[in-house]
Amino acid sequence: MDSTTTATSASKRARNGSVILTDRLCEKRVTKRVKIYDRKCPGLYVSITTAGVATFSFKFTDPETGKQCTGWLGVYNPETFAVEDARNRVYSLRGSGAAAVAETFRDRKAQQAKRGKTVNKIIEERIEWMKTPVRKPDGEMRSRLESWENTASHLRRFISPRLGKKLPSEITKHDIATLSNDIVAGKFGVPSVSNARHMRKAASGLFSWAAEAGRDYVTASPCVNLPKLDPEHPRTRVLSADEIRIFWHGLDRDDLPWDRRTRLALKFELVTMLRSAELLGAHRDELFDLDGENPRFDVPLKRVKKRRVIQQPLSDLAVEIIREALTSDKQQFVFASPLGDQPMNRKVMATALRGTKGKGKVKTPGICALLGLKPFTPHDLRRTAATLAGDLGFDDAWIAKCLDHAASKKSEQIVPTVTGKVYNHSKRMKEKRAVLDGVAAELRRIIGTPASIQQAETGLRLVA
Repeated sequence: MDSTTTATSASKRARNGSVILTDRLCEKRVTKRVKIYDRKCPGLYVSITTAGVATFSFKFTDPETGKQCTGWLGVYNPETFAVEDARNRVYSLRGSGAAAVAETFRDRKAQQAKRGKTVNKIIEERIEWMKTPVRKPDGEMRSRLESWENTASHLRRFISPRLGKKLPSEITKHDIATLSNDIVAGKFGVPSVSNARHMRKAASGLFSWAAEAGRDYVTASPCVNLPKLDPEHPRTRVLSADEIRIFWHGLDRDDLPWDRRTRLALKFELVTMLRSAELLGAHRDELFDLDGENPRFDVPLKRVKKRRVIQQPLSDLAVEIIREALTSDKQQFVFASPLGDQPMNRKVMATALRGTKGKGKVKTPGICALLGLKPFTPHDLRRTAATLAGDLGFDDAWIAKCLDHAASKKSEQIVPTVTGKVYNHSKRMKEKRAVLDGVAAELRRIIGTPASIQQAETGLRLVA
């Protein structure tokens, strides 16, 4: 009986161990967990799970205890850790001596708890790290990554449902590429190349952070050399002169269902070329010389996309809008919310243009629909103003300054990026003021034609 048992056991070991381990064996599918020993490198074996995860380990004898121990080597990856890599790791360990091998794996065992954390757990750690307050260049304490909410959304919406229960070390480039393709194909809702791009960026930040010294959840990021996504087509919507005229006078109608300050904010974006987030928080303390010759609006860096202070000259048309928006001396925020003296929500302008829906039905019609205009966004107003400036003959570098873009060329001569970032901090106020004053004058010309005003007023009816 004993001999039969021994023969069976030996047969199993021989069957598993009498093979030369190959990458193809590591990739095979199994119905239950199996171990395959490598005849070429004694002590090395691969353990394959039903989920298709292959893990290399190494059996050795600890000289201090005389007991047989197992050391974890890594997860099989055909690109970064294949069979030959595992063999070389074992050969290297043997060359350092039995005692050193045992010590190495004792240290690794202490780190095994780290590597045992799932992707879901490191996602939550990453989010906590991103939103931790730190002191910023302006002296304020704010989240380490101020756009952490968007990144957290992509981690939780896309990566967590698909990869969250896996170990970080099990995630491969193929997993990220497949997830990206599924987002583009619409398996997570509306097909979106943009969402796939944002997911990749969030994943790359996550795994690069996880690989940093002190964390060591992974040895390398799987977000490298991914297949390129199809290019996103940039928006090109620019309002025509007739559309600007209808839009401007339409915003002055008393029967629109949107707050007056929201409508003034839309005008202000067209006149100043500022982003919605930059202008909606405008405070009295950020306005200078409104009664003088050089009025301006200083946008603090915490509201600016590139985290740098913007000094935006104000045209006479912009000053008129500010004066109308400030209805009392006690009001501190220019475009104050109807809920109180506080900034409006950053999405309020886009919502006003688009309208709101509930259960597939229109709840409040948008301004575009009410005025009979082809849909556009607040950002399209920036583009429209920049196009007007271009048509007036202003230099692209001047227009770029008004848009808070980094101008890389000046008169067809390439300028080093470091010049603008580190050395040249000129705000180009004279050039910017010329552009914005020119845009304001052109807007006054467009909106001031009596016949067109009459057509806009008689031709627009509130949608029922």
